[in-house]
Amino acid sequence: MMNMKTLFAAALLSISGTAQAHEIWIERDGDGPARIYLGEPEGALPPGGDPEFPKLKMPTLLGATSATPIRKAGYLEVVAPAGDVRAWDDNVFAPWGEEGAREGVIYYARAGRSETRAALPFEIVPVTAGGNRFRLVRDGRPVGDTAITVITPDKWTRKIVTNADGTIELTLREAGRYLLSAAVEEKGPHTLPGGDVQTLHRITTTTFVHS
Repeated sequence: MMNMKTLFAAALLSISGTAQAHEIWIERDGDGPARIYLGEPEGALPPGGDPEFPKLKMPTLLGATSATPIRKAGYLEVVAPAGDVRAWDDNVFAPWGEEGAREGVIYYARAGRSETRAALPFEIVPVTAGGNRFRLVRDGRPVGDTAITVITPDKWTRKIVTNADGTIELTLREAGRYLLSAAVEEKGPHTLPGGDVQTLHRITTTTFVHS
């Protein structure tokens, strides 16, 4: 039988794996309401949403919208102005790990590829509006030699490593919604709503519809 210390360590490992496997992403059809999800986008969402979805409470939306997200079955729905939609959340999963070596996560998400500027601290942006080349940006600077995961409309997944100027180029063979995601790990002290951490994981997604 496992003792309490072993059980606690196993629980921390489970939290760590869940936080890093999960992502927040936004889906939007045209200029309709945006849908904000928490889960594992490479697979089919369970009915009612991912089991961790209740932890997604109130992400911060960028831009002119003042609408309050409405909780639906498996996603948050929010009315937003025309154009790209962005959100972030640093309070989904509580920090995990032992004291002095705690870890935490901040999620960033974007839907659309009409704007070439980065408005989030960590973002995947199109090089040209509506184009198939994307740049990974951290605080305004390109992030090279980092994997971007591409999930196609039929859930086929591949990784493409950014070049020296942080860019990748996609070949879009099928119509539908694409999702791009990337993650970086930053060592050093950070303060999150759940407490101080010594390692911060930043996870970002961008979705767009190709027709």
